[in-house]
Amino acid sequence: MPTVDQAEFTRTMAHVPTPVTVVTTVDAAGRRWGFTASSFSSLSLDPPLVLVCPAKTASCHDAFVSAGQFLVNVLAAGQKEIAGAFARSGADKFAGTPMEPCEFGLPGLAAATARIACTLHEVLDGGDHSILVGRVESVFLGGAEPLVYHNRRFTKPRTSVTLAATS
Repeated sequence: MPTVDQAEFTRTMAHVPTPVTVVTTVDAAGRRWGFTASSFSSLSLDPPLVLVCPAKTASCHDAFVSAGQFLVNVLAAGQKEIAGAFARSGADKFAGTPMEPCEFGLPGLAAATARIACTLHEVLDGGDHSILVGRVESVFLGGAEPLVYHNRRFTKPRTSVTLAATS
């Protein structure tokens, strides 16, 4: 079976629009951790599960694996700077970012378009990333347009389409 070139795979995946999220947690010592994730998806309705995928090399990786809870903040279209701040390594990601205690007391963004509070359900191997499966315990829905990552840039959805269920 032929091997897919990593650069070609990366270029191809850049054309798949994804939501931009900032995932946060607090470790046992009370330290806040967070990272920008575009690897986020719903997984199951029964039970309600989502997945998020931090890189195994990320400084926050072990904190998320051991914390037991995490909060997914779905960024609003005007929150590009926050996405950039939480994508950097080595800096205090929370400095200058308007965070407040939200669900489970986890650091959250009040202006997020949605928040999804989870307990850690399972950790799976995902190559150079871990797959954190979270059981959804609480949700918050704001009203802002979401921030989307597409073709290596942040954007907002161009149009909204509502699909009606048919029987």
